Amino acid sequence: MAHIIVVGNEKGGAGKSTVSMHVATALARMGHRVSGLDLDLRQRTFGRYIDNRRAFMKDAKLELPSPSLCELPEIEASSLKPGENVYDHRLSAAVASMEQDNDFILIDCPGSHTRLSQVAHSLADTLVTPLNDSFIDFDLLAHIDPTGEKITGPSVYSEMVWTARQLRAQAGLSPIDWVVVRNRMGAQRMVNKEKMERAIANLSKRIGFRIAPGFNERVIFRELFPRGLTLLDLKDIGVKQLNISNVAARQELRDLIKALNLPGVTADF
Repeated sequence: MAHIIVVGNEKGGAGKSTVSMHVATALARMGHRVSGLDLDLRQRTFGRYIDNRRAFMKDAKLELPSPSLCELPEIEASSLKPGENVYDHRLSAAVASMEQDNDFILIDCPGSHTRLSQVAHSLADTLVTPLNDSFIDFDLLAHIDPTGEKITGPSVYSEMVWTARQLRAQAGLSPIDWVVVRNRMGAQRMVNKEKMERAIANLSKRIGFRIAPGFNERVIFRELFPRGLTLLDLKDIGVKQLNISNVAARQELRDLIKALNLPGVTADF
């Protein structure tokens, strides 16, 4: 059965779709069969990323290792029993259609609390939560006192993950491997950064997640999206010499893949 990776939090702008596309493409380049599902039905950034990739490959007459894209099927309301939720059935049907023919299913969630996102989290074998390196984003996971030193309690997203973990336990499924990915970390040692490091390390022990390195802020990510490309595709499209920033970004991706510790996966790409 496919290993399900869910990329989610309840805040936009944390790099969920960038992480989703780069992880999915890296797995495809390693020879794994990967299918993606975008649950942000309004903005659909991850889905458009894959659509852009298909269009670019067609125009450039190139074949690049790529994830396939699954859409949520429509469900007849008349087929539902009283009290059943149509979105539960749409998500279950989509996952069922991908499970047999893929090694990995990557589900990208919206930056808000929705029924689809809630159910997807309970399906996650691996949950990846990108987080900008600031206390604004940290507040998504836990509340903290004014000094930035003392955690006063869990926040809304952590409570949703806790509920998802309980549902999996009740169903007899393996526990969620929750990985918080720190994006946009500054290169300099600043007081705020050091406080974040201490706070997130403390919280990881209290509510049970692992910490992984993410991506620094780079212009290249914004430039790649319209063509549906990732850092791993640059040489295939004729870039002969990568600049220092691009080389560093590729290493960040390798480090992230290693940290996720997915079954049967190495960072050999």
